[in-house]
Amino acid sequence: MRTQLLILALASILATPVALAHGDEKHDMPAIQVGRDSANAELSISPEAADAVGVLERFSAALSAGNLEAAAADLDPAVLILESGGAERTRDEYLGGHAKHDAEFLKSARITLKRRTANASGDLAWVGSESEIHASKEDKMLMISSTETAVLRKTAQGWKIVHLHWSSRTQR
Repeated sequence: MRTQLLILALASILATPVALAHGDEKHDMPAIQVGRDSANAELSISPEAADAVGVLERFSAALSAGNLEAAAADLDPAVLILESGGAERTRDEYLGGHAKHDAEFLKSARITLKRRTANASGDLAWVGSESEIHASKEDKMLMISSTETAVLRKTAQGWKIVHLHWSSRTQR
């Protein structure tokens, strides 16, 4: 998921030295209003894709809340998740690995959806999202641009996420 890339971005940010303008005293970080905001997002969602987008939103909210059981319910057992050049090829592999780290990071983040495009054809839907993520890690403010591509398949149990691709970079 997008958070795996975020974790890699975090690691590279934290590994770089920080220039201090004056001394090394601690400064209070502004509080981050944790949660999700899509009120001002540019949306282009076909009516056929609306239910699939709802499933993706539910998955993202569950992951952000640390509710991995609810998040798992929206993933196809054979989901393919690509992030930071790596791959997790099943729901169980993701839940047993990066999902916990993704959830932990997202619990303290503010995610602002900037743009979302979605369409569906038959039993497949795709959703492309662009977001801005604000978080703090070890007293450092992080601002991250993130993209997500999701493919969902309509099954007898409803829409299931069969593919996720997350990409992110720190803002300059």
